Amino acid sequence: MQIPVSQLIVRFMERLGIECIFGIPGAHILPVYDSLYESEIKHVLAKHEQGAAFMAGGYARASGRIGACITTAGPGATNLVTGIANAYADKLPVLIVTGETSTYIFGKGGLQESSGEGGSIDQGSLFKGITRYNKIVERTDYLENVLNQAAKILLSDQPGPVLLSFPYNVQKEMVDDCILDRIEASRRIRPSISASRSVQELTDLLLAAHRPVIVAGYGCIRSGAQAEVARLSEILGIPVTTSLKAKGTLSEQSPLSLGSLGVTSSGHAYKYILDNADLILFLGASFNERTSYVWDQTLLAGKRIAQIDSDFEQLEKVFKADLAINGDIREVLGGVLARLDGRAADASERLGGQIDQSKAAVTSDYAIFQSGFSLVQHFFEALERNFPAGAAVFDDNIIFAQNFYNVAATNRYYPNSGVSSLGHAIPAAIGARLIDPRTTFAILGDGGFQMCGFELMTAVNYGIPLNVVVFNNGTMGLIRKNQLQQYAKRYIGCDFANPDFGLLARSFGIGYRRIGSAADIDDLFARDDLTGAINLIEIVIDKDLFPNYSSRR
Repeated sequence: MQIPVSQLIVRFMERLGIECIFGIPGAHILPVYDSLYESEIKHVLAKHEQGAAFMAGGYARASGRIGACITTAGPGATNLVTGIANAYADKLPVLIVTGETSTYIFGKGGLQESSGEGGSIDQGSLFKGITRYNKIVERTDYLENVLNQAAKILLSDQPGPVLLSFPYNVQKEMVDDCILDRIEASRRIRPSISASRSVQELTDLLLAAHRPVIVAGYGCIRSGAQAEVARLSEILGIPVTTSLKAKGTLSEQSPLSLGSLGVTSSGHAYKYILDNADLILFLGASFNERTSYVWDQTLLAGKRIAQIDSDFEQLEKVFKADLAINGDIREVLGGVLARLDGRAADASERLGGQIDQSKAAVTSDYAIFQSGFSLVQHFFEALERNFPAGAAVFDDNIIFAQNFYNVAATNRYYPNSGVSSLGHAIPAAIGARLIDPRTTFAILGDGGFQMCGFELMTAVNYGIPLNVVVFNNGTMGLIRKNQLQQYAKRYIGCDFANPDFGLLARSFGIGYRRIGSAADIDDLFARDDLTGAINLIEIVIDKDLFPNYSSRR
């Protein structure tokens, strides 16, 4: 049966299992929008295309499924760039559909033309470095190949953003719907390695070590290997530390948890590894600048290293491993656990109290927050106490939660990773909340809020419950800290005025709290509807109080 390309695009998205798409319409993409009218795919109208991209990323991150966004040509597409860069850095499967001027006016100066012809914006070049695949589909004779390539990448073990741009006239062309029958829309099965020799070698390494430590990265969460990490830790009495993105892989209330590892953390995990570890097992952790303390070589010196990662490019990228395994983390650990069947260790005997001793040995030199942040700490302690399970936290601020928030394995913590763009938390949380019914918090500074704060109206428009927590200090805190530490207090471009957040919340028609004391926090959690309502929570902090670490930038 012959159908318009616009309808084929929508049915292609349905075939991929896409249930929600975020975007803003424009004239050049209206044929696809018209085809969405009769689809069960839910369209969410964002306030800015950057917000739509962050929403699609948040949706993909929370669900493990394909996120999607849609915009018109020209500025509609260019406004996506930061959000798509974020998805690219986080390897999120995000499909971007954009419109384009009709092919017969390419190079003639059409309104919002992005074909790259005749001096127009070259959208393909613009997105080349932040997508796994992008294509302006100028003809229909190769459409099947384009859609298969897009599906292959979106459903792969190492996905990333895919951008398909359709000129207005191409959207209206008729094609045979049998194309859809030839689109491979299922994930490919990786060859099993659970019985391989390398899995036995890893088991032997772990059994031979006296003080092994697991460094769990985001790859553990992507693989769904949390239970296997916890079981391995329990059986062999292995302490676990995580990268920032992997907080909660092992419940941070566990006696075997060392918390997160990194330059903005308490230093507990760092000191334990430095003083005790003889083997470090990296699980889906890239050992990036933040986690590695800017690649501090003393952290790995004199230790054996094993590494598992599903991405071959991550293996031995920054260090030489004694054993490197390219495979699914959950599957490999399952193979190790099968070889350890019936074996158990007394963790307290094996560790000899070393975890507690290392905590006590962390001096003020390691303390990130020495004074002045008791209100922030009380908030995170209350969050942990009142939502021990079933909560999701999207966090732009990062450093507070890294040190004050112990993430349970039944909660989800989503730090602003990717390209670390301010303003990410609110739209990403909105996208996630549409697929995950958990009580959701978006935590960010006042500077970040002013970048994407109006996406709160998207939550209002669609009745999406959300708690937005804004730390108000009237400054870009990291910049002010650096200008204090490295530029002799020559403050420039960091201070600003804020709106009245109470009046702003009233204009949105949402709940509001201004937190000035610990009692206010206790009252917030005791009285306010933090599960089914939309709330703006303002916490005032001193602009001249800073965490105790150097950014080295």
